[in-house]
Amino acid sequence: MSVAIVGGGLAGISAALALQEAGHEVTLYEGRAWLGGATHSFRRGDLWIDNGQHVFLKCCTAYRELLRRLGTAGGTRLQDRFDVTVLGPDGRRGRLRRAALPGPAHLVPALAGYGLLSPADRLRAFRAALALRFLDQRDPAADSLSAGRWLAGHGQSERAVRELWGLLITASLNADPEEASLAPAAMVLRTALLGRADAADIGVPTVPLRDLHGRAALAAIRAGGGRVRLKAKVEAVEPGPKVLVDGALEQADAVVVAVPHRAAATLVPEAACPQRHAWTGLGSSPIINVHVVYDRAVMAEPFAAATGSPAQWIFDRTPAGGPASGQYLAVSVSAADRWAGLPAAELRRLFLPELARLLPRARGARVDDFFVTRERHATFRQRPGTAALRPPAATRLPGIFLAGAWTDTGWPDTMEGAVRSGLTAAREVRGHLRHRARGVAAR
Repeated sequence: MSVAIVGGGLAGISAALALQEAGHEVTLYEGRAWLGGATHSFRRGDLWIDNGQHVFLKCCTAYRELLRRLGTAGGTRLQDRFDVTVLGPDGRRGRLRRAALPGPAHLVPALAGYGLLSPADRLRAFRAALALRFLDQRDPAADSLSAGRWLAGHGQSERAVRELWGLLITASLNADPEEASLAPAAMVLRTALLGRADAADIGVPTVPLRDLHGRAALAAIRAGGGRVRLKAKVEAVEPGPKVLVDGALEQADAVVVAVPHRAAATLVPEAACPQRHAWTGLGSSPIINVHVVYDRAVMAEPFAAATGSPAQWIFDRTPAGGPASGQYLAVSVSAADRWAGLPAAELRRLFLPELARLLPRARGARVDDFFVTRERHATFRQRPGTAALRPPAATRLPGIFLAGAWTDTGWPDTMEGAVRSGLTAAREVRGHLRHRARGVAAR
């Protein structure tokens, strides 16, 4: 049977591949000239620039399986042990590195030796981590509370939130702890601190995102007999189901709408999702990336975190970016409301001194290039109360389904959440088509 998929991001790609493997005819419509959605690359001189620093954890099993399907898993590097250098605001350095012990004991040595916190804060941090074991992230009460408020109620000082908890929460949820919903924050923290010992080991791309996702997906879908229509403007999804694309109605046996929530609300019929107007309550949160090319190597680590600084996470993008010489760093700034609207010149005046303060070798280095990329709607705003707004994959109309990291995946708005949503939508489509086929056979 035929399935139309609207949106060529990771959710749409995952749904397309899963449905092809189940034997269905797939047509994927993407409004842009490439696949990959929020994960793409562009050229600037001799550099390949990713639109954001998209990392993953070892526990992101669905995303890692997608890379295996695409044949691009070799374009990533996964730590053999969670290990993060943390650059403190006063020039001190901390290190969070898991021990070779089963979880949750694997992080006891890391917390015990984390020099950016006082001994008392380290003990209280360990107690708070253990308290997470008894928190049900699916309980609506968890979504009514901010992570910052919960942490304060469990004895976490402002310094502990800034120097430890915020590193994980802000990067994972694109929200400050005071604004982030406890429900997704608890999911992230429990996975990293209390799950399998290797769950939080960090993976990073070593090739441009266009090679890791978009180009490989385009080739895989077409090789499987599917159609991919780029620069295709989908204007509406109608009961039937039908897709109105470039002014023409096209029939399908099922449709998966795999676009951001704002676009989805304008595409799906009200009969399918009467609550679609409420999706605006999900809002959006920006991320900016500050890109700097130095004439020499100024950072030895593949990435580092910074606390008490606008430069939250610093990545060495030299292997993937391919500069002709020197070192290419990208600074990822989540929950970037205060920075997203500033001109590049002002951000340059702010971030170059910060990098020189955090990285001593940058002080004598020449800056060969500086520029900024902005994702003003990088994720939905994962604040208290948003869990109830995230819809399931199935809608009220037969044959119309939703996918996207903003849907009810059980995960934050991440690449893993996007892939899982696509797989869930594909599973719902297969069930619907089997039921329909049985009905036809019975007649």
